[in-house]
Amino acid sequence: MAKGNRRQKKKRIGAYPYVSVVFSSTLALLVLGILGILLIYSQKLSSLIKQQVQVQVYLNKNISEPQRMRLLKSLEQYDFVALNKENEPKINYISKDEAASRFIKETGEDFVSFLGDNPLHDTFVVNINARHQTEEEMTNIQTVISSLPGVFEVEYVPNLVQSINRNLSRISIVLIGFALILTTVVIILINNTIKLALFSQRFLIRSMQLVGATRSFIRKPFIFRSLLHGLAAGVLASALLFALSEYATKKVPDLILLKDVNSMLVLSTFLIVLGMLLASLSTWSSVHKYLKLSLDELY
Repeated sequence: MAKGNRRQKKKRIGAYPYVSVVFSSTLALLVLGILGILLIYSQKLSSLIKQQVQVQVYLNKNISEPQRMRLLKSLEQYDFVALNKENEPKINYISKDEAASRFIKETGEDFVSFLGDNPLHDTFVVNINARHQTEEEMTNIQTVISSLPGVFEVEYVPNLVQSINRNLSRISIVLIGFALILTTVVIILINNTIKLALFSQRFLIRSMQLVGATRSFIRKPFIFRSLLHGLAAGVLASALLFALSEYATKKVPDLILLKDVNSMLVLSTFLIVLGMLLASLSTWSSVHKYLKLSLDELY
């Protein structure tokens, strides 16, 4: 009697072999999640690189302290100036004496003693907002700053800005392309895994039809269990993803600069929702297929 109950329990509607489904779905979502982390890291790296794009504003030799402060206030008003974590304009002041000291320290050549004077200029180093780092806007920024009172010259490296934008665009296109391909593969893999798992339930579905069960009644337990399996796969994939991220950070400490907890949480939520969605849709499709087949076709 006990054995009969166990057999009956194993064959209850919606109870198909789920371990392989969860395992396969977890691996598929994990691979997709790894690519997601690469996208997050690439965007973070892009942001960090763009934060380093600067314009050097050389001041007139005879500029007074009040004039310098007015110039600083003027620069701080422009929206093309990047902001720091405290939401303050990222503008650094380097005096000509400090600039000379840095040059002597780096090169070992005391040009001030040789020339008898310091030919360098006081400088404002202005970090440019990433939104304004196109070639055209950088040229406009240079023109605008050059027109300000007290400015001797404005310089930046145009080739650097162009190279950064070009390379980051290429990397983004490649990663997005891989993401689309991999998403398609994941969808096919999860769909086929669930179809194979439900293949063993096709006669049970037919039996339920023969005793008068409606299609919606038959589908419900399958879809409910598929949602649970998708949830489990998404949670497991997210947990493994966080573990891999922490392990990678320990091995390469500099990766801490690229970590974005909020983006990781969004990615985890996406994997969980995607797992549940794909599992439920694939289950609905498979059950619907078996509901339409004739007895001969089931064989």
